[in-house]
Amino acid sequence: MRASLIQIAVDEDESVESRRRRVASLVREQAGADLVVLPELWTTGAFAFEEFESEAEPLAGPTHEVMAKAASDTGAWLHAGSIPERAPDGTLYNTSLLFSPSGELAASYRKIHRFGFDKGEAVLMGRGESLVTVRLPETTLGVATCYDLRFPELFRGLVDAGAETLVIPAGWPERRRDHWTLLARARAVENQAFVLACGTAGTHARVPQAGHSIVVDPWGQVLAEAGADEEVLTVEFDPGKVTETREQFPALKDRVL
Repeated sequence: MRASLIQIAVDEDESVESRRRRVASLVREQAGADLVVLPELWTTGAFAFEEFESEAEPLAGPTHEVMAKAASDTGAWLHAGSIPERAPDGTLYNTSLLFSPSGELAASYRKIHRFGFDKGEAVLMGRGESLVTVRLPETTLGVATCYDLRFPELFRGLVDAGAETLVIPAGWPERRRDHWTLLARARAVENQAFVLACGTAGTHARVPQAGHSIVVDPWGQVLAEAGADEEVLTVEFDPGKVTETREQFPALKDRVL
């Protein structure tokens, strides 16, 4: 299976509409990929809290339209990162969109763990309530977003629901980059699953981003890791290694709690 993680930078001088077109073009360049992954809140920037309200859109809004076409044009599964979604009741959510190779919306996931403690996303956005998995021909994806990475019980729930590959878009800050790579490897090892974690580059709302998108195998080995700048990280991996690892070292069967 071939995956491309598009680690983009959010330029504050670039309009959201222009960024959508640019990112759609980058997606289309990934011909031959089975799965393409974008970062968290790339339309606004994960720390551009003041933009959430003005740039929020319905689930079937302009980003949905542009990304659905990009997925269809590319013929790949597309995890289109996340957007600030405005629900019909007016509540904002940090919502991920996943499209099939035909451009259909296969799933959406509202981020469960909101970052910010008593400010930012934690107070501006509602909390998601449902775990999301999606069956692809090659593997079952478990979907999480950024700060979710710090909560192992969420990933246990995804594994119990059949997840074999964990996809995590993020807008992770550079000052905690060591946590990013450490936690990505930990989630892979403890769940005996592949981890595809796609972050952003550049600076959003004066917060330098970590970059370093990473792909980790079920033994915790790093298959590929990006640098700090904007780039596309492409890797080929064998989804069958999950079953093989779980059979060779059946730690998950020894769970008690």
